Amino acid sequence: MPQHVPPSLRAMEPQEALHHAQTGAVPPHPRRIVFLSRRDLGNPAAGGSELLVDQLADGLTKRGHQVTLLCGGPAAYRDYRVVSAGGDLGHYLKARSAFSRQVGDCDLLVEVCNGMPYLAPLWHSGPTLCLVNHVHTDLWGMRYPGPAARLGRRLEHWSLSGAQRGNLLVAVSPSTASALQAIGVPPERIRVVHNGVDEPGPLEPRSEEPLFLAMGRLVEYKRIDLLLRLWERVRPVTGGRLVIIGDGPELGRLQQMAGPGVEFAGHVSEAEKHRLLCAAWLLLHPSAVEGWGLVVTEAATRGTPAIGFDVPGLRDSIEDGVTGMLARGESSFAAAWCTLALSAERRRGMGKAAASRAADYRWSNTVRQFQAVAAEAVAEHRERG
Repeated sequence: MPQHVPPSLRAMEPQEALHHAQTGAVPPHPRRIVFLSRRDLGNPAAGGSELLVDQLADGLTKRGHQVTLLCGGPAAYRDYRVVSAGGDLGHYLKARSAFSRQVGDCDLLVEVCNGMPYLAPLWHSGPTLCLVNHVHTDLWGMRYPGPAARLGRRLEHWSLSGAQRGNLLVAVSPSTASALQAIGVPPERIRVVHNGVDEPGPLEPRSEEPLFLAMGRLVEYKRIDLLLRLWERVRPVTGGRLVIIGDGPELGRLQQMAGPGVEFAGHVSEAEKHRLLCAAWLLLHPSAVEGWGLVVTEAATRGTPAIGFDVPGLRDSIEDGVTGMLARGESSFAAAWCTLALSAERRRGMGKAAASRAADYRWSNTVRQFQAVAAEAVAEHRERG
């Protein structure tokens, strides 16, 4: 079941906001919605954030809204409008002028905050909603040297707690809501809307030999290098294969590190991803932090339990000891990996529980809840005059 969000982290859950919208307690839903996001889903560097935005934009379009995605980098054709505002980084500086030139006006602007902010409330006078996957507090130091990391961290924190003051912020998990509260965002301004997943197709056979799967963009904070080190400790116990789906700037370094039994599958089709998720014995997700951990839920729909670290996001998407296991350190991760690999009965039990829990997370619910928060944001803006 979706986890309950304590009253300290929200003033109104999306379900309550939806009820208010349906009963006429808030004005009609916004019709013209603009998402301001770093990338389009078709970008080679796209990840979970881009998938979430695409699902929201597509779902809102099907509900009759006029949706535009204003992003950086290449823009692909969608059922909703996609406009490129410039390069991957340069578009942050051009977002305001691109909005004025390409969009002009809207009923709601949704700023997707993934580290570097657009500071939309400083230049957009209409209703604004902020969508936050996770707060990058510790990640700045992983990717940038000291002074740049400190500057980026301060800018991100100020944009979320200062520039967005008075606006609603949508967090994708209780962990993200807690992180927002920790940097000064008032809890009554936060709404939690979970990620969803598609209905899975018919399940395919589980692999007869041990097959372990890792999936995601190959960047530093996903810590696939750590997984490769642990594989050298686990492989003599379990045997089998470790398959890594995804691409990214870390690929070359990871390939040089990989030992026997490791396969890099790169980008795969949806059909192949489905087959591998069904075949895998375990999903391994060693990330340092997540907003939610969408791949965990995708694996769960196929009855595949997950092992991750006890970090923000993953402690929301993995129910420790029920749908998978949360590790507190590297040795704990390796021990959990070996334990579940050697116990088919525990794997099946956790896989069944994971599939049951995943049934509560569907994109249709995500879109409906987000639409309710969007209506609330517009209503509040009108009340402020």
